[in-house]
Amino acid sequence: MKKNIDQVAKIEKAIKAKYGEIAVRNPMSSWSDEKENAYIQQMKERALKENRPTEPEKQYYDGFFVDKKLLNRESNRVCPVCDEYTFDMRDDLFLNKWQSCHQCYVKWIEDRETRWKSGWRPGDENVREQNN
Repeated sequence: MKKNIDQVAKIEKAIKAKYGEIAVRNPMSSWSDEKENAYIQQMKERALKENRPTEPEKQYYDGFFVDKKLLNRESNRVCPVCDEYTFDMRDDLFLNKWQSCHQCYVKWIEDRETRWKSGWRPGDENVREQNN
């Protein structure tokens, strides 16, 4: 047992030499009743904030009160190229990235991405021909 205590003391001295007195000091030595009371008060305030139910912000819309978060969501599911409304989840990706549905991507954009990014869009007559 004595050997273990000597080993611990040796390690503690090495830590103190390398990192200073604060590295080996007992954390409770600098703790006071004032700090304890302040800490308890902070914990109580935090618990109150976390447990407090928050009321969603409502806005009057079309004869009803609706949660404001729902009104801020834009869901444009109409393809600007072919004017088709889509329910396909895959089209969300293409509408966000290419401003077209998946079908229009395959017809007009695939392998011509640089031309599309430069601003080219098919004319109305081209879209009508492809859709018929």
